Order: sequence, then structure tokens, then C-alpha cells
Amino acid sequence: MNKCWNTLIIDDEELARQRLKRLLTPYECINIVGEAANGAEGLEQIERLNPDLIFLDIEMPVLNGFEMLGRLGKPPKVIFTTAYDQYAVKAFEEESVDYLLKPVEDERLAKAVNRLQSLQPGTDHPIPLDLLLKQLQVKKEIKTLTVKIGDRILLVKIQDLLYIEAEEKYVFLNTVDGKRNLTDFTITSLAEKLPDQFVRINRGTIINSELIKEIRRGFNGAFFFIMNDFKETKLNSSRSYNAVLKDIFDI
Repeated sequence: MNKCWNTLIIDDEELARQRLKRLLTPYECINIVGEAANGAEGLEQIERLNPDLIFLDIEMPVLNGFEMLGRLGKPPKVIFTTAYDQYAVKAFEEESVDYLLKPVEDERLAKAVNRLQSLQPGTDHPIPLDLLLKQLQVKKEIKTLTVKIGDRILLVKIQDLLYIEAEEKYVFLNTVDGKRNLTDFTITSLAEKLPDQFVRINRGTIINSELIKEIRRGFNGAFFFIMNDFKETKLNSSRSYNAVLKDIFDI
């Protein structure tokens, strides 16, 4: 009989936590007992709930994932979930069960759960290096993003992406033809996944810099980006991004 794993999800992105909970729903062996938004909350929840397993983001405020693990005497089993591939070898050193790159895909999650269920009692079962190397290959340059519409999967070409916007709990892909598609990706994972031509101009907006028609200065020190689509979409930056944007666009 398969073990049932009391599971805690630790991630500073609410959308990422919701997505992972949804993806884990079909697995009867995974019993989600709680969630935390940073490493400090994670420590408190681990002490209170004593989970068997944690899905752990790495880059988080207050304490990152590795710092949090360093404060635990005997941590639960760990499956890392992160948009950053440079932590893979460190994850191996921490003897985690697996290492998943965001956005977590169904097929890859299934392999992680199967791996978890194959653990023998009392073993650490670190990730084989060849599995890590294979996983890192996912970070190759992408040409399309997937959008699920009912039973259909739509492929949106990167070159057709005008801008990406986050509205409350949702993220939308806006294309040059005026279409707007809801996606499961979080804004942060897209910022890491997309090539360098995509620039974040505020907390909730990423634009395709190759499709900018004009940049204007605003009265409050921010910038207005006029996009090269038929509507000449106007998008504004936030002042906190000004220094980075000035450097990128040499303005």
C-alpha cells in the first residue's frame, strides 16, 4: 500500500501555490495540510504541522528555501519547485527527492510523485545527477507558450506576444492580433522563462521590446510604452523599475 504524504507547499507566489495544489489533486497519496508564503512561515508551519513532504520554492523573501532548510534539524522530504535552474546542484547536495522547474508540468510532476513513492523507509534518495542535467535542458530557448482552452491546447508563438499582464489572480497573454489568452503561468515564471527581448516594466506587466513603437516620459517620472500593434497599445512603467529600464533602453 502506498504511503500517504502529509504535504506542505511553501512558495511566495499565491498563483504558483494554487496551480500546484490543482495539479496535485488527482494524487491520493498527497494530502495537502497547509501552505506558507516564505521561509519564516514555512518554519512555523513545519513545526506546527510536522509534514512528511514539502514542495519548496527557493527564491523567497525573509528566508529562501536553502536558508530555511538550514534551520531545520531533520527536515521533511523535499521537492524543490523554482523558476531558476542554477540551484540544481545545490538541490542535489541537499538530497532532495526531486527538482521541478516552473511552471510545473503534469508529466514532470507525475515522475516526481512516482519517485517519491519509490522511496525506501530511512533512505535519503538524492536526485541522480543525470536526472538534474536532463531537467535543466528544459531551459532551452522556447518558441511557443501553451494556452488551455477547454479540451484544446493553443500554441502562442513568442514572436506574436505583444505583452503579458497580471490582473489579480490571473495572467493573460496579449498578442499582436488583439487576442487575449488566459494562461496558467505566473508572471514571475514567465519573466524567467522568456528570452531577453521581454522586459518587465512593472510588477504586473512584461512587454516585447521588439514590438515597441515609441517610448514617452510621464510627468511622474515613469515611462509610457506605445506598442506597435493596430491599437497602438499604451503601457506605463512603475517608478521602481525606472533605473533598470533606463539602462536597458539607454534613455
